[in-house]
Amino acid sequence: METESAQLPQTQPTDTSEVRQVTKPKHPVLSKVLRITTSTLQTYRSKPASHWILLTIFCSLMLTAFPASSLLSRLYYNNGGQSKWILSWAAVAGWPLTAILLIPTYIFTKSRPTPLSLKLAFWYILLGFLSAADNLMYAWAYAYLPASTASLLAASSLIFSTLFGYLIVKNKIYLSTINAIVVITVGVVIIALDSNSDRYAGVTDKQYILGFIWDILGSALHGLIFALSELVFIKILSRRSFHVILEQQVMVSFAAFVFTSIGLLVNDDFTGMKVEARRFKHGKVAYGMVIAWSAVTFQLGVLGGTGVLFLASTVLAGVFNAVRVPITSIAAVIWFHDPMSGFKILSLVVTVWGFGSYMIGHSSSNQ
Repeated sequence: METESAQLPQTQPTDTSEVRQVTKPKHPVLSKVLRITTSTLQTYRSKPASHWILLTIFCSLMLTAFPASSLLSRLYYNNGGQSKWILSWAAVAGWPLTAILLIPTYIFTKSRPTPLSLKLAFWYILLGFLSAADNLMYAWAYAYLPASTASLLAASSLIFSTLFGYLIVKNKIYLSTINAIVVITVGVVIIALDSNSDRYAGVTDKQYILGFIWDILGSALHGLIFALSELVFIKILSRRSFHVILEQQVMVSFAAFVFTSIGLLVNDDFTGMKVEARRFKHGKVAYGMVIAWSAVTFQLGVLGGTGVLFLASTVLAGVFNAVRVPITSIAAVIWFHDPMSGFKILSLVVTVWGFGSYMIGHSSSNQ
C-alpha cells in the first residue's frame, strides 16, 4: 500500500502536463485569437455593466446620428439651400438639448456643476472656436462634393486623431496604425484621381478642389478636437463622472454657437433664412425640418463621440468616427443616387481595409 501511494504523485503531474499540451493551440493564428479573446473577456469583466451599456449607446449614436447629419447637409443643398453659415450654425443650434439633459443628471447622480475656472473656460472657448471652424469647413465641403465622396475623404480623420493623440495625449502608435494611415491615405488619393466621375452639374474644377481641401482640413481639425478634448478630461476634469461629458458638450457647443451666430449676423444670414425657406424645393416646413433635424442629429453624434472619448479613448472615438464612413457612403448612394464608380468602390474597400487592420492591430498590440 505504501508503494502504491508513493507512485500516485508521480503519475498525476504527467497526466496534467499531457492535457495542457493537448489543449494548448499550436497554430499561431489560433493562439493570437485566443489571446485576443482572453484579453477581451478580462477587459469586459474589469468594468461594471453600466459602463458597457453607456459605451454601447454612445457608439450607436456615433454610427447613426453622424451619418444622418451628413445626409441632411447634402439634402439641404440639393433642395435649394446655399448658405454655409446657416448649415454650420444648425449643427450647434441644438446645444440646449444637452443642457436640458444635465438637470435630471444632477438630480439622479446627486452631483454638482463643475466649478468653472479660468483655465477650464479658456479650453471651452478654444474648443468651441475650433468646432465652429470645423463645422464651417464641412459645410463648404458638402456644398461641392457628393455625400459619399465627402464621407470617404472624412475617413482621414482617423489619421489625424491618431497623430494628434500621439503628440498631445501621448497615445501609443503601433505598426498596424502606420499601416492603416498609409492604406487610408491611398483611399483618399484614389478619390482625388477619380474627381471627374462624381461631380455634380454646375460644380467647377475650382469648387471641387476647394471642397476636397476643406474636407481634408475639416478632418484634420476634427482629429485635433478629439485629442484636445481627451487632454481636458485627463488634465483638468480628471474623468470624474458622466455629467462631465454633458457639461463639456454644452459649453463647447454653446461657444461654437456664439461664434457661428456672429458669423451669421455679419453675413446677414438670419434674414437669408427666410429667403431660403420660401425658395426651398419642398416648402418652408421641409426647410424647418431639415434645419431642426440637422441640429438634433449633430448634437446626438457629438454626444456619442464625447461619451466614447470619455469612457474609452481618442483611439476608439477616432475608429468609430471613421467607421461611419462606409455607412454614410452607402446611404448616400441609396437615397441621393450618388455616382459609384469603380474607383470610388475601390476607395471604399481600401478604407474599410484600413479600419480593419487598425482595429485588429491595436487590439493585438494591447496583449
